[in-house]
Amino acid sequence: MRRYGKNPDEDDIRVRPNPKGNRPRTNIRPKHEDAGEGLVLTVDRGRLTCLIDGRTVTAMKARELGRKSAVVGDRVAVVGDLTGTKDTLARIVRVEPRTSTLRRTADDDDPFERVVVANADQLAIVTALADPEPRPRLIDRCLVAAYDAGLDPLLVLTKSDLASADTLLESYGALGVPYLVTNRDELADGSAAERVRAALTGRMTAFVGHSGVGKTTLVNSLVPERRRAIGHVNAVTGRGRHTTTSALALPLPDDSGWVIDTPGVRSFGLHHVDPSRVIHAFPDLEPGTAGCPRACSHDEPDCALDAWVTDGHADPARLYSLRRLLATRERREGD
Repeated sequence: MRRYGKNPDEDDIRVRPNPKGNRPRTNIRPKHEDAGEGLVLTVDRGRLTCLIDGRTVTAMKARELGRKSAVVGDRVAVVGDLTGTKDTLARIVRVEPRTSTLRRTADDDDPFERVVVANADQLAIVTALADPEPRPRLIDRCLVAAYDAGLDPLLVLTKSDLASADTLLESYGALGVPYLVTNRDELADGSAAERVRAALTGRMTAFVGHSGVGKTTLVNSLVPERRRAIGHVNAVTGRGRHTTTSALALPLPDDSGWVIDTPGVRSFGLHHVDPSRVIHAFPDLEPGTAGCPRACSHDEPDCALDAWVTDGHADPARLYSLRRLLATRERREGD
């Protein structure tokens, strides 16, 4: 027996309501082929400032991205109001594939990764030679993170008017890391900015370092029209005050490159780093690992690198440096 008559459009047919809305669910998502291409400049409490066709546009992450986040340096697809007018808000609908991802964890036991910046190709590790005292273990950890992410490291030593750089540079000589040494007088007259800018031309460089080393002061000298607040070192604790609270990407004059100023760090966990990838930063040692046992830590009695170095294929100082970097995962920065 038919419940309804021949006419299926009768008014008395009961339509079961859809508690989730009137639209049918679908896995098909819009392609947003007309989306604008943007670069994430900074992220602040869920709002992202993007550079699109020379304009800064405030945007938020679209729901369709799910838990995928965009960070400073990301190339993104943006839809909506792209005029950059005050009180307008666009949507980020796609994060383009990254060429590099610099990560860190709070400590070596923390499995939660924090993405520092995306798509950088150089990491400037800024450290003061005094006030506050240099922390070689933190430098080592930043080097490991740079090698793991495929970034070229650059060591920038500040405040050379207070202490000599010779001892610190000697310990990193075997790594062949390029370096720059600056002092306060050079920052004041602009000569330091000229030398540092030459090393940044044509690159996207992330600046990292703990608070008080002069990182933001250096960035301000590189991009004077976008000055950020700076702090001072506590005379009692020897630590700097966090004045930079969020990462910010800034274009160098004449669009010759990008600098990304990041908040000061007091720890740089390496829980996410696979030690087997660090060897790729040592092309003179990497061929010697062919005879290593499976899952070799490169710091054990059966490691083939010892014989490789003994046979004269590489400098022993290079092997020492490799093992020192690999050991940073088992040591705290202040050790």
